[in-house]
Amino acid sequence: MPARKTPPPVTDRAGRDAKARARARSGSAAKSRASARLGAPITPALSAAVETAPEAVDPATLTEIFRRFHAAEPEPKGELHYVNPFTLLVAVVLSAQATDRGVNLATGPLFAVADTPEKMLALGEDQVRDFVRTIGLFNTKAKNVVALSRILVEEHGGAVPASLDALQVLPGVGAKTASVVLNIAFGVPRIAVDTHIFRVSNRIPLFVGATTDKVQAGLEAIVPEPYRLHAHHWLILHGRYTCKARKPECPRCLIADLCRYPSKTAG
Repeated sequence: MPARKTPPPVTDRAGRDAKARARARSGSAAKSRASARLGAPITPALSAAVETAPEAVDPATLTEIFRRFHAAEPEPKGELHYVNPFTLLVAVVLSAQATDRGVNLATGPLFAVADTPEKMLALGEDQVRDFVRTIGLFNTKAKNVVALSRILVEEHGGAVPASLDALQVLPGVGAKTASVVLNIAFGVPRIAVDTHIFRVSNRIPLFVGATTDKVQAGLEAIVPEPYRLHAHHWLILHGRYTCKARKPECPRCLIADLCRYPSKTAG
């Protein structure tokens, strides 16, 4: 019986294209089998892009938007529970990639026994970890909370510094966390941009920016001074409860007539 001939290696463009199509078919079949096992179609990941109106609102409209926010809720409050600047700082550090509700459930018992950097440091990383175990990334967060407590005790006399630069060098504290602490604890008119504010700003649009840093800088430059202190809370609450990511509740939005978002929901 003659030996089977081995086909020559594929080196031409057509051959490479054929192999690519074969791999694509194989991948598609694998996805279909996985879909059948899961009982639901496999869909592509959602895009992070935010649809915006053609241009940002004019200054008069911007002022009217915040006038309405103020009229509806003159003194908006954040939803994280805290008792002093230190516990606020800890709560915000713990809130990264976690819900405010989940953080509050963990920090209630924690703050009952450790509401100062000295007490947190005495508690130690292992015990802090036990308190925050229900929060995502709890190992790293427990380590950061104890480490920042040590720095506050050793370098700041146990006080939370009211300085952006001093806050940002603390473990687990970035520009957003520092801005939140400055705004809430010290009354500094900073607008920390999270996913809600980023979406709302680009949707209405108040300020169009490709990154959270650009949106923060843009908003802090254009929001009228009388409204700048509470703008952070108004925009977060608006994005969380009205201007939602998947289906904004436009019919009950108090600024629907001013918003230029092209894909408003009808009901």
